[in-house]
Amino acid sequence: MACNCHLFPLTCPFSRRRFLSGCAASAAFVAFSALKSTSATAAIPKAPTQKARIRLLFTHEPPENATWPNIGYDYEARKKQLTQNLRQGCPKIEFLPATAQNSEGAKKILESDTNIDGYVVYMLGLWTGAPQVIAASGRPTVYVDDLYGGSGEFLSAYAAARRNKLKVTGVSSSRFQDVADAVNCFECLKKLHSSVILNVGAGPDWWVYIPPKLAKEHFGIKITDITFEQLDKAYKNTNPAEARKWADRWINNAEKVVEPSRETIEKSGAMYLAMLDLMQQHKAQAITINCLGGFYGGHMTAYPCLGFFQLNNDGLVGACEADTISTITMLIMTYLVSRPGYISDPVIDTSKNQVIYAHCVAPNKVFGPEGAANPYHIRNHSEDRKGAAVRSLLPLGEMTTTVQFDLRKKQVLFHQGKTVANIDEDKACRTKLAAEVKGDIDKLFNHWDKWGWHRVTYYGDLEQPVRHIAALLGYELIEEA
Repeated sequence: MACNCHLFPLTCPFSRRRFLSGCAASAAFVAFSALKSTSATAAIPKAPTQKARIRLLFTHEPPENATWPNIGYDYEARKKQLTQNLRQGCPKIEFLPATAQNSEGAKKILESDTNIDGYVVYMLGLWTGAPQVIAASGRPTVYVDDLYGGSGEFLSAYAAARRNKLKVTGVSSSRFQDVADAVNCFECLKKLHSSVILNVGAGPDWWVYIPPKLAKEHFGIKITDITFEQLDKAYKNTNPAEARKWADRWINNAEKVVEPSRETIEKSGAMYLAMLDLMQQHKAQAITINCLGGFYGGHMTAYPCLGFFQLNNDGLVGACEADTISTITMLIMTYLVSRPGYISDPVIDTSKNQVIYAHCVAPNKVFGPEGAANPYHIRNHSEDRKGAAVRSLLPLGEMTTTVQFDLRKKQVLFHQGKTVANIDEDKACRTKLAAEVKGDIDKLFNHWDKWGWHRVTYYGDLEQPVRHIAALLGYELIEEA
């Protein structure tokens, strides 16, 4: 999956030198980077590639009218330049330019549009009434103010859209990249409509089960339920030599292997290949497994932790505990920022103003498939001291963004923190990333009974893209801290 770092210049992976200087285990990282991984071939599922079709609607009055920006303004030249800029800044979006000089013109465009994935309303002048018509249609819309042209109408129309909870986000900035960042959210939404999640070993009574019909209605995502028997069949059909190659790769690239035996890690390799096989069969981009129930119940021979680790590093989604809420969150964010998420069971330490994100699966390429890698250890699974899992020694001194999208509530939970430590503690899950909370840590206690324990954490200050995508979905953003 291509990295979208150019879309978020303030949150791009830092230089290798800066990354190493901020990492407590920098010497270990250098040694880690020098290792040559064993070649391991496997067919990796692909992300959807369809382009979003977006109506690019310019709004202004006739040029002979005396209004902002000014009488006689060359709107056509401006439209040509902005269209070119958008096509360069948003190469995976198909733009269909049009112009509306009043509300009636906007209504006619809405009536004639078919197979349109969203609207960009570029306000070049005022006052047309056209932006309000597009927003009222309920279709996802990005309002853009061409500064000193549409400013008055932008401010009033955007305020009204937000108050009425319409699917509208807005950009009022002299930096064109801010416009491209918002508009590129449509690429994410389009990919979701062609995506498949495999949900293994969990039915409607599962605590984080999302009905497939609901996922389809909200995002176009197809959730396919898979039984443990199907997973086990795929596991038994894997190639042992290929599983050994993956074991070699993980062992050679690890800073150290603590408890698991070579045989155990090879079983993890076979489980990874089984997951890939099922994902290929169903053309899926994400898989989530009731791993604890499957392993404790004797339905699975190996934990999927190392496989999830690999999937997330490679730009796909492997999610713990058949948590379809977190899986959907991870899929949204993967498409939005091209970085892997880290599901965790957070622990809060008020004495240090810290939240500790604890789990037995975490990636080690937190800035995306093409980004820097950090060291990791291969450990056993914490609760039962069996199988193979990952302790990822994650980068320190970095801002993180933690989110959870909930279809049932139509809300997004959001908080941020700066990473300060990889906690070395035998209790609880193997990876424990501590972050100093940005905001009020007492406020962070308020939502766990209604949302459950899991959260998904990403590296980078991703507040703006999260706000944009939440608005286009019509979801309310809840700031936890």
